[in-house]
Amino acid sequence: MYAGIDLGSRSVKVALLNDKGSLTLNKFDTVSFYRKHGRLEEGQLVVDLSAIGLGDVNLKAVVSTGYGRQTINLKGAKNIPEIKAHAAGAVYLTGLEDFTLLDLGGQDSKVAKVVKGRMIDFETNDRCAASTGRYLENMAAVLDISMDELSRYYENPVDLNSTCAIFGETELIGKVVEGHPVSHLAAGVNYTIFKRIKPMLIKLASSKVVFTGGVAGNQALRKIIEQELNVEVIVPEHPQYAGAVGCAVTAMKGRCK
Repeated sequence: MYAGIDLGSRSVKVALLNDKGSLTLNKFDTVSFYRKHGRLEEGQLVVDLSAIGLGDVNLKAVVSTGYGRQTINLKGAKNIPEIKAHAAGAVYLTGLEDFTLLDLGGQDSKVAKVVKGRMIDFETNDRCAASTGRYLENMAAVLDISMDELSRYYENPVDLNSTCAIFGETELIGKVVEGHPVSHLAAGVNYTIFKRIKPMLIKLASSKVVFTGGVAGNQALRKIIEQELNVEVIVPEHPQYAGAVGCAVTAMKGRCK
């Protein structure tokens, strides 16, 4: 069995891959994961594998990635960059070899060009929350609607121009005061996400976009991308696990060499 662990900013995802290609997926709240299952030893994170259901698993190799990879080394695991893990996971989950990868998580956004199953170029934005899941959560809270409802609206978007997540809330409140319908305001929020990632998608353009990460469940954003860029947007099953799956695949390939 091969394990991939994605140390995300909001959740820790674990993917187990057996020799037959069968996947088992698990998710944990990040803070709870570190508090309950981890401890630091000489700057490395030691995880109680039995506590997260891996105690009886015959692990041949472990590869990790994610937001926490920058500050924490997982003992006994090989660490790889997030974008590499997500690209490998997208290839495995979709069976595609030529596409543009779009990964939107809780804290950052990433776009990569994949050709013949290999990443050849990428762009990332981890300096601003305005194109991430956290931004959408904040905007949904301002509108007093659920994330699910927010993700339905893409028509007649209200124009929102602020490039800062914090100032964006203030601008949105101003639009609410002006009396715009919630559906138009929500569409404006979704379109704002598109405007943030559009330059990266154009620079690394393909006819197919594989959308991964927690924000991939936003149906409105998928439709906006398809309509504005005339591309096919593909969301694999369990898109939020793409990084963990990519790590597990990397672990298997490294072991089989």
